[in-house]
Amino acid sequence: MNANAVLQIGLYLAVLLTLAWPLSHLITRVMAGNIPIGLQLLRPLERGFYRLAGVKPESEQKWQSYALGLLLFNILGVLAVYLLQRTQGGLPLNPQAMAGVSADSAFNTAISFVTNTNWQGYAGESTMSYLTQMLGLAVQNFLSAASGIAVAIALIRGFARKNASTIGNIWADLTRITLYILTPIALVIALLLVGQGVIQNFKPYQEVQTVEAVSYQQAKLDSAGNAVKDAAGETVMETVTNHSQLLAMGPVASQEAIKMLGTNGGGFFNANSAHPFENPTPLANLLQMLAIFLIPAALCFTFGSMVGDKRQGWTILAAMTILFVIAYGVLVSAELVGNPAFSKMGVDSIANLEGKETRFGIVASSLFATITTAASCGAVNAMHASFTPIGGMVPTLLMQLGEVVFGGVGSGLYGMLVFAILAVFIAGLMVGRTPEYLGKKIESFEMKMTALVILVTPLLVLLGTALAVSTTAGRAGIFNPGAHGFSEVLYALSSAANNNGSAFAGLSANTPFYNTLLGIAMWFGRFGIIIPVLAMAGALAAKPRLPVNAGTLPTHGPLFVTLLVGAVLLVGMLNYIPALALGPIVEQLQMVTLK
Repeated sequence: MNANAVLQIGLYLAVLLTLAWPLSHLITRVMAGNIPIGLQLLRPLERGFYRLAGVKPESEQKWQSYALGLLLFNILGVLAVYLLQRTQGGLPLNPQAMAGVSADSAFNTAISFVTNTNWQGYAGESTMSYLTQMLGLAVQNFLSAASGIAVAIALIRGFARKNASTIGNIWADLTRITLYILTPIALVIALLLVGQGVIQNFKPYQEVQTVEAVSYQQAKLDSAGNAVKDAAGETVMETVTNHSQLLAMGPVASQEAIKMLGTNGGGFFNANSAHPFENPTPLANLLQMLAIFLIPAALCFTFGSMVGDKRQGWTILAAMTILFVIAYGVLVSAELVGNPAFSKMGVDSIANLEGKETRFGIVASSLFATITTAASCGAVNAMHASFTPIGGMVPTLLMQLGEVVFGGVGSGLYGMLVFAILAVFIAGLMVGRTPEYLGKKIESFEMKMTALVILVTPLLVLLGTALAVSTTAGRAGIFNPGAHGFSEVLYALSSAANNNGSAFAGLSANTPFYNTLLGIAMWFGRFGIIIPVLAMAGALAAKPRLPVNAGTLPTHGPLFVTLLVGAVLLVGMLNYIPALALGPIVEQLQMVTLK
């Protein structure tokens, strides 16, 4: 790393922690039902929702009812987003007259946004109406984020309570998170982004005059407007030169804010945060990166406060930060070195800008890529497929670790707490003592749930990748041959099963095969983990809290941080080393030995 790379990550972490600390106090108070004075004006909305839905917020639920409510809520979300896409052609706020989305693409997109994945196999500006973007996709950005935070809070309550049979009320949790945490912060971020030039309007697409002529190929049409065919039945193409360009418009800033804050990642435009209307300036880029990690970092402090030991929150945060800094160091170093073919041509490493935005450069693009895949965000400001093989392996591996390096809102924390349980279990085996974490005995049930959480995504990723590369339909979508093509498929399954949503590019994924395969991976990658986590929360809440004694393993301090980092790396990486060897590792070896 050079001085610029060190300065950027140092500044980023300093600002992040400064903002996350006060936010953690807000989250703690809101989840306890103690709404701050500044947000009391929203109380009538909360009470009105409870009356309308027949919810009694003070009536808490066992983990089974909590999980069932969350599952049904998200199933209804899938149905709503699916129907909205299919019928958008006849609905308002559609100035470009977008037709209804195909069944397989609508299925994939509905699951994608409900599961906080936001995988996009389509180009937003040419597929989705303004109404679909706002009422379907942006709304689910709020609700999927609220679902993740609710699960994390439920697990924290499991550790904090003793001899309890309930873990909270899912409807009260979802309402308070959305109303008092996500909405106000998203509003502030949206206004800041508008100030930086992110567009927010309902205009039809605008035709503007360009400085120079733009030439492109299009189908030749006859007088009736039908495509002209040649003797072989192929469409005849013609070159058109134009001095104008059609620019997509829309309510972008409002979706951009929650896309980042909720670690969703779905872009209004196909180019996502590389598009100047979504991410116009370096300051906007910094705001977006801060928004991605803001709630995951704050939840670490919230965890320490709710369990009555702030050192526990700092421990989790320290482990996340160490892993994040290591990943960033590897990625940015690989990108600054670039391809050795450049040096053989006498070109400086700065030439390694292919696939990156010049207004951000190599360092900021590397930092963004590390952040978005460490979190379950999936927004991109550079083309990950254009990174060096090792540079591209880092985002892939960050997702494969389960996105516990800060991770998604809520999902990162509960994923890391599962690894903490695994770490104390391993330590208990080493000394021959029943493991404990935060005064709760970790017994067979907790370890069974831990095993499920850790094994679900590797199974989805590896089996899905094997299916894709071994079937004709799967191979048909691979444009690049050899190791890079395999990396594209591995990245896509890693992104879907871990609910990230970023893409390696070069893979034609908007097909019935990939839309169905990735949709299934996204659904089970989300709820195949959430259900065991909630079951674990219920079991822990029912246990007594044991007092600390001479044999208790301290779960704070450098020793436990090291143990936790080791557990994440060993368990997370070992599942994927063979697959990575077939993709980015062999591609890196091919690159450095290139004559």
